[in-house]
Amino acid sequence: MILAQHALTSMHCNCMTEVRMSKDLGYGGIEFLGAKIHRFIDNGADLNKLSLLCKSNNIDPVCINALDNSDRYKGTELEQLLNECKKLCNAAKTLECPTLQVVFRERYKGKTWKEICKLTANNLIKLADIAKEYNVTLQIEPLAWAPMSSLKQCLEVIDKAGKNNVGMVIDFWHLWAGGLTTPKDVSNLDSNSITGVHFCDGITKNNITADDEAELRSFLPGDGDIDVQEWTDAVKATGYDGSWSAETYSPFHWEMDLYELSRECKVRMEKFILN
Repeated sequence: MILAQHALTSMHCNCMTEVRMSKDLGYGGIEFLGAKIHRFIDNGADLNKLSLLCKSNNIDPVCINALDNSDRYKGTELEQLLNECKKLCNAAKTLECPTLQVVFRERYKGKTWKEICKLTANNLIKLADIAKEYNVTLQIEPLAWAPMSSLKQCLEVIDKAGKNNVGMVIDFWHLWAGGLTTPKDVSNLDSNSITGVHFCDGITKNNITADDEAELRSFLPGDGDIDVQEWTDAVKATGYDGSWSAETYSPFHWEMDLYELSRECKVRMEKFILN
């Protein structure tokens, strides 16, 4: 089991500093943000140096989060998506990071589930084929407000795509707030289908939109309405023994001391996961 620093928690920090922070705080890994990796590359920084820093500090890169808007499926948008996939997969290979997260947003909204499943699987096949060239596994994250918001839907898409380098991230808030997935559903999973866990909390309301996320997720684990222990136990019941990262999506908390925020997140992970 790896307890990993989540780079969303340390939102206003850069990649190199996050690795040092992770080491200082006793984390075993780090989940990098895709936006920060893009920025790192685009500003001429050397991924090999970032990789060496991870190795010298015994910090395992566990995931790049994420290839966003993975539901781009037509024309130049699709071409851009595939190029971004290659860029992030190459970064993952350099960093010896096994996983790239993919996020499907709302382009398919209004279509039937049959259409959504087909379109999502078609894109997933293209992305998984690219990822395979770099020895990278993709993980799907459902979004509480998106057309694909449940564990069942994600598993159906993965099955339809038929690729062996695609799995699921268990994000407590998205699955809980989506309202269609229970801890019992999670506990029945094959542990091999889980590629990561986003350990988080929050509240919910009716008719969630993407604009509500910052308000509804501005809670540290244990401070919101999710039964964090129940969701934690559900994951552990599968026998999963991979990486867990404490994801804090909270503009309020991002203005605090990010070092102390990351320390507190680790304390809370240990309380719920290692008890």
